[in-house]
Amino acid sequence: MTTVTLYQGDCLDVLKTLPDGSVDAVVTDPPYNVGLNYASYEDRRADYAEWCAAWLAELQRLCAGPIAISVGQSNLGLWATIAPPTWWLAWWKPAAMGRCVVGFNNWEPIALYGKPRKAVCDVIRATIKPDASLAGHPCPKPLEWGTRQVEMLSLEGATVLDPFMGSGTTGVACVQTGRSFIGVEIDPTYYAIAERRIAEARAQLPLPIGVAT
Repeated sequence: MTTVTLYQGDCLDVLKTLPDGSVDAVVTDPPYNVGLNYASYEDRRADYAEWCAAWLAELQRLCAGPIAISVGQSNLGLWATIAPPTWWLAWWKPAAMGRCVVGFNNWEPIALYGKPRKAVCDVIRATIKPDASLAGHPCPKPLEWGTRQVEMLSLEGATVLDPFMGSGTTGVACVQTGRSFIGVEIDPTYYAIAERRIAEARAQLPLPIGVAT
């Protein structure tokens, strides 16, 4: 049976309590340090590179499989310096309205550490769509973003960790695809959004055979 474990707190504090090799994959989307208006996090850290290196080291200690980190366009060079990934994945977001120096930005980089359990394509297609369940978070990822990565990087029944849970997209993807999930979120408002969305996803699962209502 799959499980969901959620922590409301600082990711470094929580990660240090998890045992070595206790999760099978990581799918996460940390702050990009670009000044985004989060509710209770200052997105302009002078120690951003050192902070990223610290929590990445914890992820590498406790994850027995691949680690996928959406790093943002502006941080490509920085992450190559912090810890060169095994490979770069591309999140293709068709018809996105974000701007860049050449016009429209329709892709974002994902740093991959380790290898998937099976041969996969290194491009993930996930369209940004209106979703009322995401209201209240400044930069939520679409569900397809989470589902594609969870299915790419883990097997059914595996345990997937997201140390920057945000609105809970990775958690919902895990529930819907038969993975266990561990999520960490420092902001209480975003934690509540994630908790609600994941609970709603679990409530929509079919009952096991033989269970009466």
